[in-house]
Amino acid sequence: MLCKKKSEEEGSWLVRGNLHTKQDRNQQQAPLNPDKMDFIPRPEMLDFHGVAMTHYFTCNWENVQNFQARPDDILIATYPKAGTTWVSCILDLLYFGQSSPDRQTSTPIYERVPFLEIAVPSIDSGKDLADKLSTSPRLIKTHLPVQFIPKSFWEQNCRIVYVARNAKDNIVSYFHFDRMNMIQPEPGDWSNFFQRFIDGKMVFGSWYDHVNGWWKKKQTHSNLHYMFFEDLVEDTGREINKLCCFLGLSPSAEEKRRITGEVQFESMKKNEATNYSSVAFMDFKISPFMRKGKVGDWKNHFTVAQNEKFDEDYKKKMDSTLQFRTEI
Repeated sequence: MLCKKKSEEEGSWLVRGNLHTKQDRNQQQAPLNPDKMDFIPRPEMLDFHGVAMTHYFTCNWENVQNFQARPDDILIATYPKAGTTWVSCILDLLYFGQSSPDRQTSTPIYERVPFLEIAVPSIDSGKDLADKLSTSPRLIKTHLPVQFIPKSFWEQNCRIVYVARNAKDNIVSYFHFDRMNMIQPEPGDWSNFFQRFIDGKMVFGSWYDHVNGWWKKKQTHSNLHYMFFEDLVEDTGREINKLCCFLGLSPSAEEKRRITGEVQFESMKKNEATNYSSVAFMDFKISPFMRKGKVGDWKNHFTVAQNEKFDEDYKKKMDSTLQFRTEI
């Protein structure tokens, strides 16, 4: 009943019909009233098999778990705000940049690379969008911890690209994301959010459990490529080369240079097909979806005391074989 009730309450304000480009929406729908955004009821977190979630990611659970993966599917897995859109765009360009160059600006990234588990009232669920994909391979994204991944991805031995971001920058990005995303729980102030992150009371659960769980899976699943956000920032071209090796792709040097240029942060931030500006439940007056894309912004948010507390907690929870950089 929770899902039905939420649909009735929230379906009218979450989106302006189906998610299309901003131009399409302006032609077809009345704009969302920004004055009413403060009154939108945000979801509450729930404990879902030991992981903090919201109904937007559990309502369609049975259908998501029964998703039928194909052998050539590529799953992009991340903790929220760890470089999902960045890697999604890179893969989309590697596979379809030459054959369908117009899709990079005409079709929103969330339609090209569906968010598998999302189910928001009055728009197609991520699972339905994934089923409708006509591309080969299908590119699909998820924020699910490894234990929640539909079994067909393992049965089909699908290639999986996991992207991890250092915890300090990840928490800062997640904080600003929750401030502007009305289908996320109310973030509260920074100090409250900081403590929630340490306690693992975040949508999609503990950052530590997420990155450690996927790292452990990498040791037994050869078709899992584990990437780091910091490496992408440091040398995007190098990381694209590694991706190509993993995927068995051999684009020309010129093509790789072109892709590297197109996925620079400022270019993606200006592109309406990648910056999520067509999503009505994200309030860009609070913060853009793509904010800074830097390594080390945590220094502008952490107090000295918070940093000391974080470092102490980090030592207790991290897999010692998994190493992150908090500056480059």
